[in-house]
Amino acid sequence: MTVNFAILGAGRIGQVHARAVASTPGAQLVAIADPVVTAAQSLQAIYGCEIRSIDAILAASDVNAVVICTPTDTHADLIERFCTAGKAVFCEKPVDLSLARVADCLKVVAATKGTLMVGFNRRFDPDFMAVKAAIDAGRIGDVEMITITSRDPGAPPAEYIKRSGGMFRDMTIHDFDMARWLLGEEVETVLAAASVLTDKEIGALGDFDSANVILRTANGKQAIITNSRRAAYGYDQRIEVLGSKGMLAAQNQSENRITFADADGFHDAPLLNFFMTRYIAAYANEIASFIASVEGGTPTATTGHDGLMALVLAEAALKSVAEGRAVRLSEVN
Repeated sequence: MTVNFAILGAGRIGQVHARAVASTPGAQLVAIADPVVTAAQSLQAIYGCEIRSIDAILAASDVNAVVICTPTDTHADLIERFCTAGKAVFCEKPVDLSLARVADCLKVVAATKGTLMVGFNRRFDPDFMAVKAAIDAGRIGDVEMITITSRDPGAPPAEYIKRSGGMFRDMTIHDFDMARWLLGEEVETVLAAASVLTDKEIGALGDFDSANVILRTANGKQAIITNSRRAAYGYDQRIEVLGSKGMLAAQNQSENRITFADADGFHDAPLLNFFMTRYIAAYANEIASFIASVEGGTPTATTGHDGLMALVLAEAALKSVAEGRAVRLSEVN
């Protein structure tokens, strides 16, 4: 079976998913929709897909699945429309910025028996998958503490920040999902601290660019997340998991594994620049997983509930920063 895809949104993440779809066996990129004609045309030129309106894709008999890469405030409506139309939906995180709206959207997905996968690509990174597999195999015993480092090389444009929902809902949300996945149990309390250290304009927009979060489960397991919108040395993506019998660590990926040494010391290659290059394999694995669910009629690996819970953690973090205390998830969920 070939799953015929349409991509809604030809921006940066739409381009990433177009490449993933086009490179994945069992997938065919049929159509692209974007109000910016030149953006749609650029993908058409590369992949030979048609440019169609969202309404045309909704009614199309030759499209089985859509990848939603439009602005966040359009996600929930599009999920509902395409699930109601009987098409499988892959949607970039978050489903919406409102917990109530996400809950209502998931009710529609359930009522229509729709297939929905939320885009948490980091679960599909080969190194992080290997860490999870080792945890599940008992290699380090019981998980006790997790440290997640995620630092971007630079902040997104102001216009993006205005619509993104802010750092916790847009950036840290990936780390919240990773923490839930690796901990293997739900978080009970969130303690967060956030600052504006890299760009005053970000603060003027009501957002943060630097944050640390401590998540704690009912059993006392902890996950520590450290985020920054600025890392002068490149895209910093590391995970360490401490267990009762040992430790697992996934390190950064560089442009190559060559080390150069001279009188000034040892020098390694730069880190991969940003998510478009760092997570190429993860995006491909993610789409392959989605296709397997569509073909087999099985639950997706990252569900609407996962999207909801990551947003709950983001809301708890925001409340923690505002009130200067640890926040129980029951206070926001």
